Amino acid sequence: MKRLLSPLFLPIACSLLCALGVRAELWMPSIFSDHMVLQRAQANPVWGAAEPGATVTVSIGNQHHEATACAEGNWRVHLEALPAGGPHQLRVSAGNELIFEDVLIGEVWFCTGQSNMAWPVRRANEAAIEIASANHPQMRLIKVPHVGTQTPQRDFEGAWMVCAPETVADFSAVGYLFGRRIHDALGVPVGMVDLSWGGSAAEAWVPRERLEPFEKYDSYLKRSDHRVEGYTDAFHATRVADWQAAVAAWEASGREGREPRYPRDPRYDNKRPGNIFNGVVHPVLGYGLRGMLWYQGEENASRNQTYAHLSALVIENFRERWGQGTFPFYWVQLASFRARNPEPEDTRWARLREQQTATLDLVENGAQAVIIDAGEALDIHPGDKHTVANRLARIALARDYGFDVPYQSARYAAMTVADGRVTLTFEHMEARSFQTIDVPQPMGFALAGEDRVFHWAEARIVGENDDQIEVWSEAVADPVAVRFGWADNPAFNLFDNAGLPVTPFRTDDW
Repeated sequence: MKRLLSPLFLPIACSLLCALGVRAELWMPSIFSDHMVLQRAQANPVWGAAEPGATVTVSIGNQHHEATACAEGNWRVHLEALPAGGPHQLRVSAGNELIFEDVLIGEVWFCTGQSNMAWPVRRANEAAIEIASANHPQMRLIKVPHVGTQTPQRDFEGAWMVCAPETVADFSAVGYLFGRRIHDALGVPVGMVDLSWGGSAAEAWVPRERLEPFEKYDSYLKRSDHRVEGYTDAFHATRVADWQAAVAAWEASGREGREPRYPRDPRYDNKRPGNIFNGVVHPVLGYGLRGMLWYQGEENASRNQTYAHLSALVIENFRERWGQGTFPFYWVQLASFRARNPEPEDTRWARLREQQTATLDLVENGAQAVIIDAGEALDIHPGDKHTVANRLARIALARDYGFDVPYQSARYAAMTVADGRVTLTFEHMEARSFQTIDVPQPMGFALAGEDRVFHWAEARIVGENDDQIEVWSEAVADPVAVRFGWADNPAFNLFDNAGLPVTPFRTDDW
């Protein structure tokens, strides 16, 4: 594409240009570029800026649309639904002309979240073979760079890339592997848009004003305000100078110890409420999509009590601002991590997972990929991104593309107690049964009585269809509560016969 304006133009309001009498040339954001994928079988918005009052003509295939730029210079048209295929040429003119080549029509998915979503192909398991075999000319990839700001942005630096060994290495491993599954299953073009930002707080993915009405977020908002209060460019410069001196000393010492980290500017970081929504999401709001993937939660584990509500806010805000209804939103539950507990314990990660599961009850058209079996005790970034992508792909193939593929992990439904033993029943076990790996007895269960002290429990698969679990412990004569997989890194071997792990749960609310 021939771009006619420098990116430096982007932050300048069109209204200011009009007031100064400056002609606003035709412009479109970078989400529109050569090699883009437009979502098939739906109307897709196309937008940009031009001279106020200018007639803008947009054409693709045999479609021709016109719009008039408003007083601020903004314009928008909606392309009629197109079938999968291509390549097409998208032409936009208003005095001058922008031409986008090699435009495909297919399935578009967005990747959001923190570092486990951002984790690149080159650092995931089987990286060498994945990179070498990534020759998929009808798959397209685009990354939106990290910009944290309180001011909504109109654009970003980036462009669509054809999926190839030289372009896939630094792309989201989960995003690429998910997209490849969808591409292989459907045989249509697939576009993956990566918005993820490592270490990001969920609060940064939603506008601040969506958090302010709720008292439960007051403490986080106050802490965030305190961090930026009085923080100036001059102060940041002194911190950078200190960092440079520390790096020089570290290098002089022969690089002993950990390398000093560049100082974070809290005004523009990935934890300040609204920063990611304004700087990363806002530039692409409204781009036609099929759905969105979300892998986030590690950063919010210490604030787990509010996570289900916060997740619902994030999803609700995305959908409202996108204007494409309740599009599919699928998230990844946290994997196992840290040392295994010798005794039953209550942990932040267990409670965060519980909140992620609870989000299922708060939003429409959402689903969760359980990956408790795909973590690593010593690495918060497990290399197995294939399992994550496959679990997400199961959800999309079943819910959005009509494949008869099991995708829902069994979820606790009810319990009964008789003679000191608890029988557990589960949702999503239709035509499925339980199975274990390594040993025949299910692992990861704990029981407590009225004293609320949990003890490891024995368990076995029961039920007419092997779809229930019986749990007991000699240390608990009268059980009242059961926990399963309730740890940072639980001992775990219980799956259904589709290979999906059982969702961690507890029956108590203590």
